[in-house]
Amino acid sequence: MTRERLVPLIVAVALFMENMDSTVISTSLPAIAADIGSSPLELKLAITSYLLALAIFIPASGWMADRYGARTIFRTAIAVFMVGSIGCALSHSLAHFVVARFFQGMGGAMMSPVGRLVLIRTVGRQNLVHAMSLLTMPALIGPMLGPPLGGFITTYATWHWIFLINLPIGLVGIFLVTRFVENVRADRVEPFDFVGMTLVGLGVGGLAFG
Repeated sequence: MTRERLVPLIVAVALFMENMDSTVISTSLPAIAADIGSSPLELKLAITSYLLALAIFIPASGWMADRYGARTIFRTAIAVFMVGSIGCALSHSLAHFVVARFFQGMGGAMMSPVGRLVLIRTVGRQNLVHAMSLLTMPALIGPMLGPPLGGFITTYATWHWIFLINLPIGLVGIFLVTRFVENVRADRVEPFDFVGMTLVGLGVGGLAFG
């Protein structure tokens, strides 16, 4: 399989993991709440914190990819997502769980736009439409598959495996990204707009939280 066909598949699998994780805990909230001594209603904060992290950190991901290279940031995003998954699986309190989900969201925020950037700079124009179509599948199937998969895992195993299952997928993803994705970056990088990042983060994050 050529690089132009393999890279879209690698990015699509990573985005599938991210999109599915945004909804996978929805059917497992009662089991998680009972285990960490909370209530399912309070655990809705975990879903909100994940979406907040996505909203806040997506604007910075493009600049980071231009500055440090798309492969470096994509691998880092997967690693951060895995660390957040471990934190969720090891959580013993509501606060710990919410912070771990926020950390997961930070990784997911870097994954989505950087993955698209990798495709644009790696795949030729003749295959770009096909490659972009592969990226629409995770956004459509991932959130839909999350709730039944979360319920299945919680019923026949424990809710911890909802997050631990991300670890082997993430390790394989890091290996494949290292092997097949070039570390493309911009020739000229503008200074980072801290004021704009702060305003966008507060505005979009506040809107998502509201």
